[in-house]
Amino acid sequence: MTDDALLKQLEESTKDFSRHQAETLRSILQHQRGVRYLQRHLPDAGDHNLPIDAATFRRSVPLSCYDDYADYINQLADGDKCTSDDDHDPRHLLSVDPLVCFFYSSGTSSMKPKLIPYFDSTLSKGASHIAHQGSAAVLRKFFPPRPEVNKRLVFIYADGITTTKGGFKVMAASSFPLHSSSNPNRSLFMSLSSPMEVILGSNVEHQMYCHLLCGLRNSDSIDAIHVPYAIGLIKAMRVLESKWKQLCDDIEKGFPCSVINDVRMRDSVVEVLGGPQPDLSNRIRLIFEKKDWGGILNKLWPNVRYIRSVTTGSMKQYYSKLKYYAGEVPLVGGDYFASECCVAINLDIKQPPDLTRFVMLPTAAYFEFLPFDLAENNVVGEETVDVCGVEVGKMYEVVVTTYRGFYRYRLGDIVRVAGFYNSSPLLEFVMRAPKTSYEIVTEGDLMAAMENFQLVLRNTMGMAIEIVEFTSSVDFGSSPKRLKIFIEVKDCDMILQDKLQEPNLRKCCSDLEDSLGSIYKVQRNKGEISPLSLSVLKCGSFDRLLKLAIENGTPASQYKPPKIIRNPSIVDVLEENVIVTI
Repeated sequence: MTDDALLKQLEESTKDFSRHQAETLRSILQHQRGVRYLQRHLPDAGDHNLPIDAATFRRSVPLSCYDDYADYINQLADGDKCTSDDDHDPRHLLSVDPLVCFFYSSGTSSMKPKLIPYFDSTLSKGASHIAHQGSAAVLRKFFPPRPEVNKRLVFIYADGITTTKGGFKVMAASSFPLHSSSNPNRSLFMSLSSPMEVILGSNVEHQMYCHLLCGLRNSDSIDAIHVPYAIGLIKAMRVLESKWKQLCDDIEKGFPCSVINDVRMRDSVVEVLGGPQPDLSNRIRLIFEKKDWGGILNKLWPNVRYIRSVTTGSMKQYYSKLKYYAGEVPLVGGDYFASECCVAINLDIKQPPDLTRFVMLPTAAYFEFLPFDLAENNVVGEETVDVCGVEVGKMYEVVVTTYRGFYRYRLGDIVRVAGFYNSSPLLEFVMRAPKTSYEIVTEGDLMAAMENFQLVLRNTMGMAIEIVEFTSSVDFGSSPKRLKIFIEVKDCDMILQDKLQEPNLRKCCSDLEDSLGSIYKVQRNKGEISPLSLSVLKCGSFDRLLKLAIENGTPASQYKPPKIIRNPSIVDVLEENVIVTI
């Protein structure tokens, strides 16, 4: 299908959202009506002569979360014999389609990702095809291919593949095409600046270094820079800042430094480097020696036309830093695709994160909306509305029924309906939903407060203090409970201890506490919360959290530093790296 045909199909699908949604739900239920999960709630679902309308479905099948599927997913992962050749056999657990593998979720607040089953569903493939191919068509519309500048510097890591007891592979959803392609060398890797051996490596730090090395070697051929999440490019830039001399040396000599000890990865990079490149090395070295990091991406890769990554939600905090590195190169936003299903597409990809609007895809899944009250930091009851019931300006938690085994499943994403594109809702991604009603700050509260805190720090302390990363946790062992905020400051080990102990810093903390949102303020004023605790961490503390997350199964490409930590053992790791607590 041509790009024009794809874009026309996308456009047409948004014009009658309600009808497409009814057809999507009917298609899912007709196909999956024999699965055990549905038959628990719809005992007559197996009878093809009994139509199940949306009202009956929503009345009979309860809202669900991951815990409602955990036992079934564990049975599937362990390889229990729960399927047969009969597509409508009730022994099917979640889907009548064959199980291919599992995807890791990208959630990292507990450092233990969920397993999302991936079934070989023809219907689902058809539904997601228009989303993924449509997204690519939108990109090509803004940036038509250039045969002479045809390489992409892509920071992806298709590592971390494990195998369940039942023999099924577990991986990041973004890694699946890389491992399932029949001929990845020819199809998926031809346009990438890094060879397959780098992408499939097993050491993230070494892979990131080699991505940079191969990208610099191909500096004049790089058309675009891609990274799944903004934090991935921020981390790559930190490697660039700290290791640029070594990178230049490697290009000059024609082989990577001895630290890169994976033989296959090393050999593949040597091939990309193509021998000593002293002229290129000198040219790049002159750029670095100016120590001007503003617009560095365009200086190093002069033909790059755009930088693509997700910069909405918790990634919004990195946007200004990315803009600094990018200079005049436009930052292009991603789409709203979850591991469970595609949700919405970004048709206006050049908008900054605070203006990004996602157009919902009516054929990707069946969607419901659970009203969310920001003042109460919780959903309002358990009555959902469909597209006809959403109101512009209101917030909702997204609920999905998918082609791949999730039914009235709460995604845990809070969105705001910003308007409509034809008849499809336009969504703004707000934040991840709170896990319980006891949480006293939201991701949004914390990010806004920290943005203000950084400005106050610079103005009050008279120093160019840059907060590299931050997170929070509630100490329920304190009486009353206490919010703990942990921050890592750039070059924090070089900041004098007496600076950190100054009364001015305590004043800054007071300003931080005053900007933590209405829920926190109300409970603080009632004396239900102890005064805020702010801890400054050693440099590299959040890199240790990344390593811990990867050790626990989180794919490096999908890692998002948690803003609200709910696992006490992770808090213990941070506590071990505290320099000073105010």
